[in-house]
Amino acid sequence: MGLNIGIVQQTCSDNKQENIEKSLKGIAECAQKGAQLVVLQELHCGIYFCQAEEVGKFDMAASIPGPDTEIFSKAAREHSVVLVTSLFEKRAPGLYHNTAVVFEKDGTIAGKYRKMHIPDDPAYYEKFYFTPGDLGFQPIATSVGKLGILVCWDQWYPEAARLMALAGAEMLIYPTAIGWANTDTSEEQQRQYGAWLTVQRGHAVANGLPVITVNRTGHEKDWTEVTGGIQFWGQSFVAGPQGEILHLSPADREENAVISIDKNRTEAVRRLWPFLRDRRIDFYGDLNKRYID
Repeated sequence: MGLNIGIVQQTCSDNKQENIEKSLKGIAECAQKGAQLVVLQELHCGIYFCQAEEVGKFDMAASIPGPDTEIFSKAAREHSVVLVTSLFEKRAPGLYHNTAVVFEKDGTIAGKYRKMHIPDDPAYYEKFYFTPGDLGFQPIATSVGKLGILVCWDQWYPEAARLMALAGAEMLIYPTAIGWANTDTSEEQQRQYGAWLTVQRGHAVANGLPVITVNRTGHEKDWTEVTGGIQFWGQSFVAGPQGEILHLSPADREENAVISIDKNRTEAVRRLWPFLRDRRIDFYGDLNKRYID
């Protein structure tokens, strides 16, 4: 069974309306190319504001449902696509999440996923802004299949991918915002990128599932001027259930692309490599521990 997946890799500025218009244009172009499912990058409505801690940036958030979901609901309905978005959710005063919202082809909200793993690193101060997700690792059922939505930092955790697979996800989808600091050497940059690509291909292999990762591109400066900003490395990609790269976007420019995957390959691959069958679940209890002393 073939499925056409559209990915929208874009740059972002501090002009929210321009960012939204760019996303909408990407959705339209992917739909024109035959996409049935379109995936946007992490926090595509704005700059990556987590480079610094600033209380005023909470004003960028919106409720779900709310004005941002209305815009993307309309886009999904107009283009008859299942749409994966990534929004800054205001749940209550002082309570915010990094939330992926999935829209069905008729514009209804099929479900949402709140980012579970929240980083706190130089230029990625997400713990200041986001409360860890509380919806668990549950695939979202849509007309194109059960989508295992995870977000950026989640992509480093094999447990998250595995739990999505065990719950019936038919593909793993990672809206992402990751890049290099200007202090990184070229050698360090390539190590970081290589690790990022490898770990996600590993999730595809270990679970026999396609992986769709959509990253932003372009340079975004740190408005506080404490650092030199982040060069987002783009290179959005789609991998098959054996980790094979089906599509790789450029590092330094925007792209709206459509890639076809064969959903039937999961069954074929899992018959050859029955990792789920051979798991020793009777000996995995220590995975619930932080560390084994």
